Amino acid sequence: MTEAAARSTNITITLPVISKHYSNEYVKGRRTFAILSALLLISAFSQIDRILPFILSESIKSDLNLSDTEMGLLTGLAFAVCYSLLSLPLARASDRGSPRFVLVSCILLWSAMTALGGFAASFLLLALTRFGVAFGEAGAVPAGHALIARKIPPEHRGLAIGLFAMGIPLGTMVGFAAGGAIGETVGWRTALVGAGAIGGLIALLTLLAAGPTPALQRTAANREPFLRSSRRLLASPAFRWLFIGAIFLGFAAAPFYAFSAPFLIRTHGFSTSQVGLAFGLSQGLMGIVGTLLGGRWFDRAVGSGTGRVLGPPAVLFLIASITTSAALFTPVGWLSIALLVPGMLSFSFMLPWAFGAAHLVAGEGKQAQASSLVMIGSGLLGPALGPVIVGMVSDAVTAAQGSNGLGFGLLIVPIASVLTGVTLLIANRRIAPLLARR
Repeated sequence: MTEAAARSTNITITLPVISKHYSNEYVKGRRTFAILSALLLISAFSQIDRILPFILSESIKSDLNLSDTEMGLLTGLAFAVCYSLLSLPLARASDRGSPRFVLVSCILLWSAMTALGGFAASFLLLALTRFGVAFGEAGAVPAGHALIARKIPPEHRGLAIGLFAMGIPLGTMVGFAAGGAIGETVGWRTALVGAGAIGGLIALLTLLAAGPTPALQRTAANREPFLRSSRRLLASPAFRWLFIGAIFLGFAAAPFYAFSAPFLIRTHGFSTSQVGLAFGLSQGLMGIVGTLLGGRWFDRAVGSGTGRVLGPPAVLFLIASITTSAALFTPVGWLSIALLVPGMLSFSFMLPWAFGAAHLVAGEGKQAQASSLVMIGSGLLGPALGPVIVGMVSDAVTAAQGSNGLGFGLLIVPIASVLTGVTLLIANRRIAPLLARR
């Protein structure tokens, strides 16, 4: 206990105040609107490019003759490994250099690889393009958060992070709704090529909207190698429990999005377009409510001075675990979708709180790095293993002549949601005294 308290005290001492260099770069008025609008579009289309294989999975599976296990590998492992491992160096480049340059480069890369996925003729080729998409998207969130830290005043950063995160549910909504309709009309290949082409236009808009973002002056903090700096941050009990919560979050969210649509199609007989519309609109609405409410609530929690910045999302995850369990075994299709809604809300509501808390613990000049570590926690093990586990359970139940194989496989979601809520409550207790003494 003494050692933990000493580490927490050391981190508190090193949390810097707002620097003059940062305050000189803060934007106002139309430029603020332009930057946040560009970030919203970036977040939305990165999610669309990521989510399209989920809603198009049945068509891809049939066209390329894939199994559920291979689809789990395609939507999980092929994306998660590259996405997570490259986020730290790209985050470091964003913190040290120009986040605008990193962001624009990443957009161009993932858009090109999304379009190339439409020409894949085998599992291997499609998996390689998903690695490329992951490479590009690995830098989007860290670079976006670094840009927010450079351009947006601290008292509004929770809302700014929430608006940036709002692109995830909006992208999910468009990806499921439009992707399902386009997939049924012109095929999954055209859907991927079109999404990639739009990304090129967003890269140009970002270049113009963000404005110059020169590199920060070199200090002892940002000269430290990123791996050593990451280990130092993870040595803090406050950040370590937040990181563990992010790991469990990955095991809840990745299988939820990878297999919810196929589950509703197979178990309740919905068409691809029906699932895309119903599931996508529900996810989009809950995402907008969750990210905006979460961002504003987080700003108020920070302003209260209590340091308790993770309690509300923890409680919501515990509630969502109950409703998601019921959704997997109810015999009524529309009720199943309705019971999945709290889970959708919990994932989006969590985003401003998790990233905002990570930024506060890490301090100035390390926001992108903190975001990257949270992304690694939520984006490596869970997305890599979760969909594969669901696919293996589903295949095993089906081979045993059982019904609702995906329902049993998806039980990993409520289990991981409970673990997420519990670890966030522990992190909340660790972070509160640290922030309250600032």
